[in-house]
Amino acid sequence: MSAITIDTERDDLVTLSEFAKTLPGKPVHIATVHRWRMRGIRGIKLPTVLIGGVRHTSRQAGTAWFAATTAAADGETLPTRTPQQRAKAVAAAERALEEMGA
Repeated sequence: MSAITIDTERDDLVTLSEFAKTLPGKPVHIATVHRWRMRGIRGIKLPTVLIGGVRHTSRQAGTAWFAATTAAADGETLPTRTPQQRAKAVAAAERALEEMGA
């Protein structure tokens, strides 16, 4: 499984307590969210960043994390890319943008 990352410039950052409060279903205790980031589920940890001494995650990272943990629980594997494959895809996208004049 490739690492789920947080883009601090583009993602919708939320504190871990805000993240816990916005989850659907039964209320999730903040300690549960901290356990997800420290131990993870099925070896997949909730990604977080530390900003000004406060731990944050993003809504996008949470969505990707839930998808990854669900797939792991169902015995499925999500498609992963190696760093080289990702770099190749980025280069191709940049070339396409240049061709479009963007």
